Amino acid sequence: MSGFNPLLITSVIPLIGTVILLFIPASSKNLCRDVAFSVVGLSFLSSLFLWLEFDSSDPSFQFLLTANWLPSFNLYYTIGVDGISLFFIILTTFLILLCVLVSWGSVTHSVKEYLICFLVLEFLLIQVFCVLDLLLFYIFFESVLMPMFIIVGVWGSRDRKIRAAYQFFLYTLTGSLLMLVAILVIYFQAGTTDLQVLWHTEFSENKQLVLWLAFFASLAVKIPMVPFHIWLPEAHAEAPTAGSVILAGILLKMGGYGFLRFSLPMFPVATIYFSPLVFMLSLIAAVYASLTTLRQIDLKKIIAYSSVSHMGFVTIGIFTLNTQGIEGSIILMLSHGLVSSALFLCIGILYDRHHTRIIKYYSGLVQVMPLFTVFFMFFSFANIGFPGTSSFIGEFLVLVGSFQISTVLTFFSATSMILGAAYSIWLLNRVTFGVLKTQYFTVFQDVSRREFWILFLLVIPTMWMGVYPNVFLNEMHVSVVNLLEQLICIKTT
Repeated sequence: MSGFNPLLITSVIPLIGTVILLFIPASSKNLCRDVAFSVVGLSFLSSLFLWLEFDSSDPSFQFLLTANWLPSFNLYYTIGVDGISLFFIILTTFLILLCVLVSWGSVTHSVKEYLICFLVLEFLLIQVFCVLDLLLFYIFFESVLMPMFIIVGVWGSRDRKIRAAYQFFLYTLTGSLLMLVAILVIYFQAGTTDLQVLWHTEFSENKQLVLWLAFFASLAVKIPMVPFHIWLPEAHAEAPTAGSVILAGILLKMGGYGFLRFSLPMFPVATIYFSPLVFMLSLIAAVYASLTTLRQIDLKKIIAYSSVSHMGFVTIGIFTLNTQGIEGSIILMLSHGLVSSALFLCIGILYDRHHTRIIKYYSGLVQVMPLFTVFFMFFSFANIGFPGTSSFIGEFLVLVGSFQISTVLTFFSATSMILGAAYSIWLLNRVTFGVLKTQYFTVFQDVSRREFWILFLLVIPTMWMGVYPNVFLNEMHVSVVNLLEQLICIKTT
């Protein structure tokens, strides 16, 4: 596009905000907060304009922009969006906006540096979802680790935060090294890392199998799939509330997005070949993580393990390789980004007041925190896929897609939903109902005005996506069909 490009504006705004914050004295904490809020607010509005200008009937990438990076090596910086990446960018800008609001009163030291980390993180995440060069995707994909490492290690809530930050950083970085090797192999064969060229580059079947496994090693850690999930509960438990929101809401989606953007279209033979492996690991994740969730005593770890279970559903939907399954997985990723973020915010509200996340100390909060209970109940039911919420649409479409593949797969997938209902309702019952334990806490405060509006802003898209999902499905449908065309050709041959 020539002239005004909303994608470029959305990408650049966080960088401009970062530069502005660098020149503000660290002692001016309120000014830093005001500037950061204005910047992320503008970025969110710009991403909404991106949606308004998006043409859902066009299967190609839109708002394309190409700049010379290393032309002598045939490497170019190219950005663009389609129906698959559009809503991930909007979700990123929306949740970063909420993270700044969430941290308004809870983060009191090194406020300027904290806000800079989130602005840099926003820029990197937007690039992950819009860059169309494989090497640059890897660079941004891994660069996200740096601000998250700092956020967990510096502003974490407990003594084990340094250990959790290193575990998160090293575990995910190590898993991604094989992807870098695979990218080099692809570059030396195709002579470029341009995604639009690679989609039409043919790799031999044996090479596809090896390259797919290399990408899988990196993306499975990010989702995370069992048994690559060890880092996630610890990182969530030690991260500040805003860190947990962005970790669950956005970072876990990078793995699923990577499968959709790279593994499926570039390695169709390997994708079909390894689908049974993915189904097996996904079912194990859905059932094992649900059972593990029932045993947790830390409120954050309960939501963290439930995230592993939900992302198992997502990978089942992606590898059904049909329209319903893939669209369901995208809706489920967006829904999980909203619902799990809201649940982490609810837990953060309790932690800010009572400075503990051990579940045995909480009971009967409906008597003293009725507004909090309403929100917590709504998002708990959304977490189990209650009709009328976004998760129901996503899980239903995934089950429709998986039923076309295997009834056994669908049966066990549906069984994991029962376990999800078990741990969510049990958690809700233990925290909000029963006898109020005044021997532990004597002072209670319901949600503040700021917390109310943050949670209310998360209720709106959760219900909107659950009641009228066509608004979202129509935008992504043509892009999903375009993605599946190569796979359909492979299946028919």
